[in-house]
Amino acid sequence: MPVTYDPTTAIGQVRLLCSDFDITNALFQDADITAFLNLNRQVVRFAAAQALDVIAMNEVLVQKRVRTLDLETNGPAEAQWLKAFADGLRQQELEGTGDPSGMVDYAEMVPDAFSARLREINVWLRQGL
Repeated sequence: MPVTYDPTTAIGQVRLLCSDFDITNALFQDADITAFLNLNRQVVRFAAAQALDVIAMNEVLVQKRVRTLDLETNGPAEAQWLKAFADGLRQQELEGTGDPSGMVDYAEMVPDAFSARLREINVWLRQGL
């Protein structure tokens, strides 16, 4: 199965968001990420969140919580963090923060009294009074 990483593609963007960009030790095949995209209407952040959910589930199933002498692993805590990150990606998509267009508007500078009067006239004209 092929594993590719090109952040200009949807598959690469999903890999980037779920930290699966080391293709020599990839967690998912390209077919897996394509399935995540298909399950989530081709929305990259939702697909990455789904991938993180799968990673979190695997952490719980594989690592569990183990304490041996001075070594401790806590799969459930890691899974909880991954789930929180996945929820953050979903929230970003739902809030539309992935699209920076419309975030910056213009600002009128009013450095002196003349500019202030001109701004008042422009505001008045824009309101159609």
